[in-house]
Amino acid sequence: MFINDRDLLVLEPNLVRDVGWIGQRLVKGAGDVVGTTLTMTSQDVGFDLVEVGAGFVVVVGGVVYEVIARISNTQLTISRMRAADDGATLVPSPVSGAVVEVPTFGPQRAMVHGQVLRMLGIDPDEAAGVGVVSEVSITNPKSFVLFEVLGVLHLIFAAASALAGDGSPAAFKAGMCRERFAAERGRVAARIDTDGDGVADATRRPSVVQVVRV
Repeated sequence: MFINDRDLLVLEPNLVRDVGWIGQRLVKGAGDVVGTTLTMTSQDVGFDLVEVGAGFVVVVGGVVYEVIARISNTQLTISRMRAADDGATLVPSPVSGAVVEVPTFGPQRAMVHGQVLRMLGIDPDEAAGVGVVSEVSITNPKSFVLFEVLGVLHLIFAAASALAGDGSPAAFKAGMCRERFAAERGRVAARIDTDGDGVADATRRPSVVQVVRV
C-alpha cells in the first residue's frame, strides 16, 4: 500500500478520537513510556502477532503517537506525530501505567488501495512477473500518498455519516474528502517501469475505465 495509518492522522489528527469505532483495535493493555520507548506491562495480544510496526499509530493515555519501530512483542519505539515520515523522532510525554491501544484502519486502506491500482489498469491480485505491470512497477509511489489518504478518509467519514446523518460533521468531511479525491485524481500520474529494468518508461493517470489495446 502507498500509505499507512500515520498518514491518515497527519491530515486528520482527531480521526481516532472522532471515528475510531469505524476502525479496528489490534492491541489493548497498559504500559509505560520512558524516552521514546513504550513498554507494555499488560496486553491482550503481542505486537508481533498482529504485525504492529513502523507507520502504525498507538494511543497512550488518550494521546496518539506514531510507531517508529517494533522492538519486541512488548516494546515499541514511538514518537509524537511528525510532519513527514523521515523526520526526526519527537520524544513523547513520560507516563506510567497508562491505557494503551493500537487502532488501525487497515481494511479501509486496503480497499482504497485496490481501487487506486485498478484505476491505473493494474490488477491488485495479479502476481508480479516478467511482462506483468504490477504495483512494484510504479516508480513514484509517494506521489499517491495524498490521493489514497483522501480516498480512505472519504470511506471512513461516509461510513460514520450513515449513523450520524446528512447534516453531521462526518457527512461534511466525507463530501469534502470526496471532492478533494476527485481533484487529486486529475493531478497525479504513475510512472511505470514496464520492462523491469528499474527505469520508468510509461505514464498512467488514474481513470474509471482503463482502455487496453489487445
